[in-house]
Amino acid sequence: MNDLTRAEKDRVIQMAWEDRTSFEAIRTQFSLSPGEVIKLMRREMTASSFKMWRKRTTGRTTKHDQRFEAEHQGSVVRRFRCSSQRG
Repeated sequence: MNDLTRAEKDRVIQMAWEDRTSFEAIRTQFSLSPGEVIKLMRREMTASSFKMWRKRTTGRTTKHDQRFEAEHQGSVVRRFRCSSQRG
């Protein structure tokens, strides 16, 4: 986690805030577990912003692929890259 560039950290934070980007998508692109994402968010954000983010993401099915699949049974197309993202 410490070897991420500033731009990569910013992108992880942006992806973590997006409702439809799962933790699994972040793991695929940056090799960070959900716990490491939480630690990064806690370290890089103010306390109030972190608390607001945790409140938003706790229990949200779109942040966890397995929960999302169980709830939607493959009826919704998953996408985790925005059109302006490289790579």
